[in-house]
Amino acid sequence: MDEWIRGKQIMIVDDDSDLTLYYRMSLEYYGFVVDIFNEPKEALSSFKPNYYDLVILDIKMPEMDGFELYKEIKEIDPIVKACFITASEFYYEEFRDKEYSTLNKELFIRKPVGNEELIKKINCLISK
Repeated sequence: MDEWIRGKQIMIVDDDSDLTLYYRMSLEYYGFVVDIFNEPKEALSSFKPNYYDLVILDIKMPEMDGFELYKEIKEIDPIVKACFITASEFYYEEFRDKEYSTLNKELFIRKPVGNEELIKKINCLISK
């Protein structure tokens, strides 16, 4: 385990409670501190600026999708790092065609994602 990972704060928002539990267990095993939310509005009301090293957002959620949540979070903390998790390439393309055309494809994690791939992706994103 990389020692620099220990204590890094991650927020995960996904409406699938089984997935958020899986992500939390996996990431905590590697030393991350993880807050999980299954309701985007609850995640938004609990968001703390200058606290999270990375926010991972599911794109397709009821009430508020990951893009809307991202926009709201960035208003609270413009420098927070965020990435998106999705099972569909369609949402990535839709997102890129809209107002966030400057976002890099590396900010998208494709479901299903295994532990090693998830850790590698997170390490890459938070080390920049």
